[in-house]
Amino acid sequence: MTQSYEIPLTPKPQTFSVTFPNGTPVQMRLNYQFNDDRCWILDIADADGNLLVCGIPLVTGADLLGQYASLGLGAKLFVTTDGYPAEPPHWWSLGVSAHLYVEG
Repeated sequence: MTQSYEIPLTPKPQTFSVTFPNGTPVQMRLNYQFNDDRCWILDIADADGNLLVCGIPLVTGADLLGQYASLGLGAKLFVTTDGYPAEPPHWWSLGVSAHLYVEG
């Protein structure tokens, strides 16, 4: 059975731990890039803080972990935005109208 839940976020840079539905614990770090791309960037580390993947842009409409299946995280990550499902999260909207979901 597939489980999914929202990872609660706030519109500020943050580091936190999450346990994916299959029991895999990870650390996540989110930072906003104030460059020409202007987007939230996600880094994922294992439970010990060893980086697994860095620089995943939070975009809508795709499994953010799809290209990293070889890491064996056993989860999918998705971003959606209220009212405008294809709009990426802005600096002020992460955790407010833009939501990060994990499924596994």
